[in-house]
Amino acid sequence: MSKIVKSFKNLTKHDVAIAGGKGASLGEMTRAKIPVPPGFVVLSSAYEKFLEETDLGIEIEAALSKVDYKNIETIERTSEKIRDLIHDANFPTDIGNKIKNEFLKLNTQYVAVRSSATAEDSSIASWAGELESYLNVTEKNLLESVKKCWSSLFTPRAIFYRYEKNLHKQKVFVSVVIQTMIQSEISGICFTVHPVTENRNQMVIEAGYGLGEAIVGGKITPDTYIIHKHKKRKGFKILDKNISKQEKMITKINGKTKDTKVLKAKQEKQKLTDKQILELAEICQRIEKHYNYPQDIEWALEKGKFYIVQSRPITTL
Repeated sequence: MSKIVKSFKNLTKHDVAIAGGKGASLGEMTRAKIPVPPGFVVLSSAYEKFLEETDLGIEIEAALSKVDYKNIETIERTSEKIRDLIHDANFPTDIGNKIKNEFLKLNTQYVAVRSSATAEDSSIASWAGELESYLNVTEKNLLESVKKCWSSLFTPRAIFYRYEKNLHKQKVFVSVVIQTMIQSEISGICFTVHPVTENRNQMVIEAGYGLGEAIVGGKITPDTYIIHKHKKRKGFKILDKNISKQEKMITKINGKTKDTKVLKAKQEKQKLTDKQILELAEICQRIEKHYNYPQDIEWALEKGKFYIVQSRPITTL
C-alpha cells in the first residue's frame, strides 16, 4: 500500500508530486535546519485512495464533464454538488487512523491544516490562493478539516482556474499539510527581492500583530521595512520603515480564530524591533541562498522565536 503520511523530515523539494508545493518546501526547509514548526503531509495518494474507496472519482469526473465554463451558475452548482459528495462520504478508517497517529506524535493541541495542490510544480500555476486553510484545528475536527481541504479542489474558483490554466484534462490531486499551530504575536511576509523595484540587493519585510491570515487576506495594512542585503560580511542595514496603525488583529480565543482589538498603546507602534528585523532578514537570506532563487516567505513570531510557515518562489519577477 502506498504511503499515506510523511513527516516534514522525510520530504524534500523534489516531492512536489506527492506532497504539493507547500509540503515539499516545508520538508526541504526542515532538512536545511530552517526553523519550521513541526508537521507532516497527508500525501496525494491518500486523496486518491479516498476517491477509490468511496467510489467518488467517477461521480466527480462525470460532474466536471458537464460544466459550462462560460456560465458561472453551472460552475457554482457543480462545486456545491462535488463538495457535498465529499463531505457526506465516510472517511476510510485506515487513512483516518494513520493521520491521527501522526497527529499524536506532534504532541500539540492545535494544528494548521492547509491544502497543497500537486499541480503546482510549475511555478506559474500557483494554486496557493485557490485552496483552503483551517487554523486552530484540534484532534476532534482534524479529519473533517482534511476532507474540507480535499474538497477545496472544487471551489468555484478552483474549478474555473483549472479550466483557465488548461488543467481540466489533467489529474489534479491535493495533499494536506498538517503543522503545529504557531499562535503568533506578530507575523507577516518577507520578499527576499524588492517585489516592486525588483532590486536584488533589497528585501522587504511586512509585519502585523496576530495571525498571518490578516495580512495574507488583505485585512490589515502591515508595517513595511526595507532592508539592504549584505553581500560580504557588512551585515544588513535597515533602509526604510513605514509604520502602519493597526486596530484589529486575528487571534485565538478559546480555540476559535477571531478578530480582536489591538491595545490602544500598541496600535501605532513599530511591530518588530530593529534587532528582530535584522534577525528575520538573516533567516530569510538563508532560505533564499538555499533555494538560490528569490523567495516569498511567510513567517510568525511566537514568544520571541521566529518560525517559517511557508516559502515559495516569487513568480512575478
